[in-house]
Amino acid sequence: MKRHSAGKPSGPSQRQLRAGELTRHALVEVMRDHEILDPDLAGVPVTLTQVRMSPDLRHAICFVEPLGGEKFSVVVEALNRHAKFLRGRLGRTIEMKFTPDLKFVHDETFNEASRINALFDDPKVAQDLASDTHED
Repeated sequence: MKRHSAGKPSGPSQRQLRAGELTRHALVEVMRDHEILDPDLAGVPVTLTQVRMSPDLRHAICFVEPLGGEKFSVVVEALNRHAKFLRGRLGRTIEMKFTPDLKFVHDETFNEASRINALFDDPKVAQDLASDTHED
């Protein structure tokens, strides 16, 4: 059985995905307990959409989206300021050999989904879609 391929990487391993989900669930619990006292995060609900782990599981990129979509740069900046605190809380919650370093970034998938939905609402695209269904 071939273990390593010489071609392109095929994406994250099952281990990375599992560790990412474990980290995401634990971070959600820590953030839900309102343990972060920061005026930039006060009253702003934050959705943690995905956590991508590095192959060695020592680094995690956390994708966040503040509900309402406003002032996302302020929220991401505040979360990155408190990354060490969150890492410490995370280390008490999860059982992993290493607690990953956390980096928070804004999740663009919601904006992309809105853009694609707006394209579907465009009359020209709707006309093309309607003509495609009549051909089948």
